[in-house]
Amino acid sequence: MQKKEYALELAGQTLTATFSDLADQTNGSVLVRLGQTIVLATAVMSPGTRDDIDYFPLTVEYEEKFYATGKILGSRFQKREGRPSDEAVLSGRIVDRTIRPLFDDHIRNEIQVVVTVLSIDDQNDPDTLAVIASSLALATSNIPWNGPVSAIRIGLKKSPDAEFSVNPNYLDRQEARLDLLICGQAGKISMIESEAKEISEAKLAEAFLKATEMIEQIQTWQNQIVAEQTKTKLMIEKPVVPAEIKTLFDQEIKTQLEAVVFGGADTAKAAYAVRDAWVKKTREQFPNVSAALLIGLFEEAVNDLVHDKGLQENKRADGRALTELRPLFAEAGGLSDVVHGSGIFYRGGTHVLTVLTLGGPNDSQIVEGMEVQEKKYFMHHYNFPRFSVGETGRMGGMNRRSIGHGALAEKSLRGVIPAREVFPYTIRLVSEVMASNGSSSMGSVCASSLALMDGGVPITSPVAGIAMGLLLNEKGDYKILTDIQGPEDHYGDMDFKVAGTTNGITGIQLDIKIGGIPVPILVEALDRAKEARLQILQKISEAISAPRPDISKAAPKIIKLQIPTDKIGAIIGPGGKNIQKLVADTGAQIEIEDDGTIYITGKSPGAETAKASIEEICREYKAGDEFQGEVTRLMDFGAFVKIGRDTEGLVHISELAPFRVARVTDVVKVGETVPVVIKEVDDRGRINLSIKAIDPEFASRKGVTVAPPETNGTGNGRPPFSNHQDSRGSGPRPPHASH
Repeated sequence: MQKKEYALELAGQTLTATFSDLADQTNGSVLVRLGQTIVLATAVMSPGTRDDIDYFPLTVEYEEKFYATGKILGSRFQKREGRPSDEAVLSGRIVDRTIRPLFDDHIRNEIQVVVTVLSIDDQNDPDTLAVIASSLALATSNIPWNGPVSAIRIGLKKSPDAEFSVNPNYLDRQEARLDLLICGQAGKISMIESEAKEISEAKLAEAFLKATEMIEQIQTWQNQIVAEQTKTKLMIEKPVVPAEIKTLFDQEIKTQLEAVVFGGADTAKAAYAVRDAWVKKTREQFPNVSAALLIGLFEEAVNDLVHDKGLQENKRADGRALTELRPLFAEAGGLSDVVHGSGIFYRGGTHVLTVLTLGGPNDSQIVEGMEVQEKKYFMHHYNFPRFSVGETGRMGGMNRRSIGHGALAEKSLRGVIPAREVFPYTIRLVSEVMASNGSSSMGSVCASSLALMDGGVPITSPVAGIAMGLLLNEKGDYKILTDIQGPEDHYGDMDFKVAGTTNGITGIQLDIKIGGIPVPILVEALDRAKEARLQILQKISEAISAPRPDISKAAPKIIKLQIPTDKIGAIIGPGGKNIQKLVADTGAQIEIEDDGTIYITGKSPGAETAKASIEEICREYKAGDEFQGEVTRLMDFGAFVKIGRDTEGLVHISELAPFRVARVTDVVKVGETVPVVIKEVDDRGRINLSIKAIDPEFASRKGVTVAPPETNGTGNGRPPFSNHQDSRGSGPRPPHASH
């Protein structure tokens, strides 16, 4: 094997890139390593072009390999890797969103970048390595690409005096105030994925600067590698539009564009109608010209128009001011009495319904992937049906966009979700996009806040989100757009989603269509986003000002108990017999954690019954405990009294009254409730009770008097308890006896 390694010391760790002939059929490949985490990135470009399409055909695949963990994962019946996990999809999207803007969009050769995780440790997340490896694979290949580009993760702990950390490990990220993944080149930022706990705009700006500083170190290293390893880039010429078609377009279409693009709410549909008519008519006249070329000419003209009008005249497609939000609407609840909470949020033409469902701990999602093995107690899912944009198509299933948008909303909300110690429910939110015209993911955040508060979930603050846009020309002139919609999302240069509370930012995602955004522009956009966010939060507070004091009546009740760990076995029982019977009898779900925490989930009265049973099993009965018990059985020598759900004690005939009693039946009857006190619990766990010790007048009030002395042979007398066989000696013991 031929190979060459390059190393970079980065924040106390060594980042290594290895080039070899391991995957020598590719256009470019590299192994990148940090600690014990190793990824392989390959880049391949097809020799032929796709002249039948009007888009750049790039695909990015992120391959998780279970062997990378040193474990045999998967289900009992399937031990090989299946469909990508959500984490793999999100990591693949990070790579895609970072490298895509650095390709010339006129390329019609299919390009595929595959990132394979070969090894993973418990310190270093492979997603940052995936970006760097993909960058090196492309930059050292013969594929035309405007890289390299680098990635870094910046963390910030919760303590007030904490400093930024570089590439924090998994544990530090879980406990962090900020987890920021950022990509860029030449002092500019090209991709951001961030989760935070109400961090200020100023602190985030500091994190951006720290990230660009670290990125430049990686860029310098990559540039040195590329200088040695690069291949001669292939030249892919941009298709030339014939002069006669350009003239025809200028005469018949270009003059209409302003009226179409800046014509009101249905801009996109009107523009598409003009475009499709232009393509159809022109191809009838010039059948040898591809539809993709004609569409490209149209799109380029609209892009130039949107930029020129915005930069020169502050003009937007729908006539709003640059900082103006579209009309807002918010409603909490009102869907039905069956669901546990709901919220509806409108921002212009984007309409989202979110529905809340609360469940017990057993309803949590078990995640067992290459990177993550955990139980999820909070989840947000996002659905984008085709009718939301007025189209038909196949329903159902998940795609990368839906997974990514759902994850962004989940991250943005996670910082305000109450701790399990406070609110032990499993929380599921589902956002249904009913109509879409710009940033449905941020609309989902807003609708979810409404649903959570409607359902009585004690979130610390409502969260709102907004998408910021940008128009930037080659001279550096720019305009920031608040609340972008269709044309501005499609033709603009930035989609900067910012979510947060009144106290700070909770989630960020940045996608761009150009090489990078200068940090000062992003900082300015953060301030503009805050202004918009506060307006949206005001609208949310008008619909519902705080979480409802109680959860929905339709939601299950959760009771939390803490028991000694040495009692866990008694509750579970041999082979799970005891807990299975409890579940069957009460209909409640019961989850027992290793520290003795028990969560009982169910409707009344089942949950309360299960609680009482568990408390009884764990109860230590001792002398002096008093009860009101039911008489269950009568014997010649005494009465058995039920003092717990499954626990009985014996009141010996001598303990019925402070005087001699002839017959047990003179004092008590089966089914009668009587006062008792525990005299003793013997060494076999049997409970001896007394009525006379707690209520000396009990028998007298029933008219029972002192029995006459015994007569030999009459059988009227009773031997003392110590000389009489106790029937409890045979048969099953009461539950307490086994503790």
